Amino acid sequence: MNAILRILVALPAILFFMMGVRWMINPAGVAEMLGFSLSTGIGLSSQIGDMSGYFLTMSICMLMAVITGHRIWYYPPTMMLLLTALARVLAWAVHDAALAVQMIAVELVVSVILMVACRLLPKAPTESG
Repeated sequence: MNAILRILVALPAILFFMMGVRWMINPAGVAEMLGFSLSTGIGLSSQIGDMSGYFLTMSICMLMAVITGHRIWYYPPTMMLLLTALARVLAWAVHDAALAVQMIAVELVVSVILMVACRLLPKAPTESG
């Protein structure tokens, strides 16, 4: 069970890592995959910087959680994914954006996996509580 749970955390972590790297080397391809067009100038710099940082941070935290066993590493990506899902719903409700059901579903499923892993996977030997 623990091995399966670690794999369920590692798979999206690897996907997020690849997406973060793609934002740095092929932003046009990953932007199209996520359903938006690239900006120009400072906007493009912000898109590449923010999106690569977002995906790489989640990936690194998830991998650190699996590798070290320290539960604290599960919290940042869980918060980022849940806040992203919330912002998508608010964008739909308040700003007339399309409701991104598939993206929200992925964010919620990965969040649940992270919360379950945080609860069930063994704690690191030096971690208290």
